[in-house]
Amino acid sequence: MTQEAKQFEKQSDTSGAGAFGAGKSAFVTGASKGIGYAVAQALAAEGYRVTITSRKQDEIEQTAKNIGEHVRGVVCDVKDAAAVQREVDAHVAAFGGLDVLFVNAGVGHFANIEQLSIEQWQDVIDTNLSGAFYTIKAAIPAMKERGGYIFTLSSLAGKNPFEGGSAYNASKFGLNGLSEVVNLDLRKYDIKTTQIMPGSVATHFNDHTPNEDDFWKIQPEDLAQLTVDLLKMPARTLPSRVEVRPSRPDRKPKK
Repeated sequence: MTQEAKQFEKQSDTSGAGAFGAGKSAFVTGASKGIGYAVAQALAAEGYRVTITSRKQDEIEQTAKNIGEHVRGVVCDVKDAAAVQREVDAHVAAFGGLDVLFVNAGVGHFANIEQLSIEQWQDVIDTNLSGAFYTIKAAIPAMKERGGYIFTLSSLAGKNPFEGGSAYNASKFGLNGLSEVVNLDLRKYDIKTTQIMPGSVATHFNDHTPNEDDFWKIQPEDLAQLTVDLLKMPARTLPSRVEVRPSRPDRKPKK
């Protein structure tokens, strides 16, 4: 067996209960609730030491406490490139490196393009696309040290335009393109990149409050399980784009 093959086998070994994430760390943006929270919780359960970010101090502190020890909750607006770099550097200093980056922070403003304001456009693009670029760029030096995995949380809206979605569609189409180029640029450093593209998810996105009518939707825990499963894939294999849909359509009675 060649040295490179031996390295792949070593990276792919997930034997040992509870040992998968031991000695590794993850940085998850937009993690005070919803998908980011579920992913951070799942990674912590696998033994990862995790930094989670949010723009709200009270929410992120409580979330970190809920997940448990070895979790850092920090305030960070991904639109601020300097703040992102500062928090990634602090994560590396605290945990000795960075193995998993989950780029999740996102916003949505939905309106006919005639009514969509310049400020709303900028908020969506600066958060969903530029914020992803800032986060990935800040993480590259640490991830090059020992390889790693970058996940970008995109959407089926990244390939399916819809009325009133000009800013959101543009941000997710752009994020998909960015993710594909990041994969090409960084895979030579043993850094994988996967874009996860879910459909309807039961989260607080766009001021929605999850409720019993969301039973048919993808749950945040489903995407967290997917993330862990992808991390456990053999090192030689990369699902670079994963589309995720509810297995059944919305069948609740129409009012």
